[in-house]
Amino acid sequence: MRSSTSSSFSSRIRIRSTRYIALLVALILPAFLSLAPLHAQTSPKGSKLASVMIKGSARFSSDQIAKVLTFHAGGNVSREDLQGGADMLAGLGTFATVQYRFTTDDLSGGIKVEYQVTDAPTVPVTFDNFPLFTDEELNAALKESVVLFDGSAPKGGAILDAMSGSLEKLIETRRLHAVVSHHVVNVSGTETQLFRIEGPALKVADVEFSDDLAKNNLAIRERLSDVVGKPFSRGRLELFEFEQVRPIYLAHAFLRVKFGTPEARFVGDPNKPLPDTVVVIAPIQPGSAYAWNGVSWTGNHAIDSDALDKLAELKPGDTADGNKVELQWERARDLYARRGYLDLTLDPVPQFDDAARKVHYNVAVSEGPEYHMGKLILTGLSLEAERRIRASWNIPAGTIFDQPAYEEFLNSGVKKAFFGLPVHYDKIGRYLEKDAKAGSVDVMLDFQ
Repeated sequence: MRSSTSSSFSSRIRIRSTRYIALLVALILPAFLSLAPLHAQTSPKGSKLASVMIKGSARFSSDQIAKVLTFHAGGNVSREDLQGGADMLAGLGTFATVQYRFTTDDLSGGIKVEYQVTDAPTVPVTFDNFPLFTDEELNAALKESVVLFDGSAPKGGAILDAMSGSLEKLIETRRLHAVVSHHVVNVSGTETQLFRIEGPALKVADVEFSDDLAKNNLAIRERLSDVVGKPFSRGRLELFEFEQVRPIYLAHAFLRVKFGTPEARFVGDPNKPLPDTVVVIAPIQPGSAYAWNGVSWTGNHAIDSDALDKLAELKPGDTADGNKVELQWERARDLYARRGYLDLTLDPVPQFDDAARKVHYNVAVSEGPEYHMGKLILTGLSLEAERRIRASWNIPAGTIFDQPAYEEFLNSGVKKAFFGLPVHYDKIGRYLEKDAKAGSVDVMLDFQ
């Protein structure tokens, strides 16, 4: 079945509010504005609709939005029609709020209705496994058949089902009958609305990289079985590039490497039926390789810059191995965490000198408060098991909270504390309750 996303609780409140507003308007306007009543209860045709106006959207015009309504100026409309229009607009997911009001038109005596909307947040639209079509073809089909599609989509709402239905009709033109699902995914910190074909899919016969480094690298070739022989999926291919290919380029100091969208290519006689496999074309733009030219730290007070510089494996002039660069930031975070700085943020910004092919990093440090150990709260243990945990706990109250030591205790210290004692638990619920003003942190461990 096609997946869908229900309206949020706040959307349901807004929809209900439009009903209340409509009821209030219907009760008071006939008396105070001499409005000809909409005979929804007695006449199936209702009153003539003089005009429809939709205001408040920065993405769509009034005429564009009006196309999705089931009634239009010149026809007859009832109260139920107006409310149904508000409910339908709210259910699309395209709008965060929907309200409306109506008055009489002095010239025609008909009804003038105005909908007031606000745009809902949207995310980019991506397509996972449509090897028979280009992105341009998929987007063109959606724009042609789905009213109010502009290249992006809300996180939920009926418009997503309409988009899936449009894509299902498109793939039927290639004699493929399948359900198209949609769901929000997070890719490298960016949320997108992903559409994919459910069911049997064409498999990957091979991956052809555009750059020689990826073509000839043994480590990459050895891991191709992660995607070759598997169903074609851009998501899987992009994850493969991020986890297996990107580190190779970073190690060679290609710090600005760019990966294009993986595309499927059919091979064989075009006059014969399409094969059940595809070759993936993986574009890569490596850019320039850079040499290391040091780092500048700002905002660091608890740890001086010299101490932070010593965490680096690189020296000026060395190949700027991006993996070693990332390791330096991780070591800096770890050093701060050992000193109780649990809210630390680092913002490394590279400064590229393309003429000299060198890179220098400016790192802004926000240290936050220094935390000390507060209370150790244990649940789910027997008296003896709790006694052993407290006896083994190595961060005394009032001392600087050492987060790596805390993690190490959970990974190995707990088992050592319970050695020889028949304690049964499946997992440990963990939570750090921080009090930034007091500079203390309570540790809560729930043995489940």
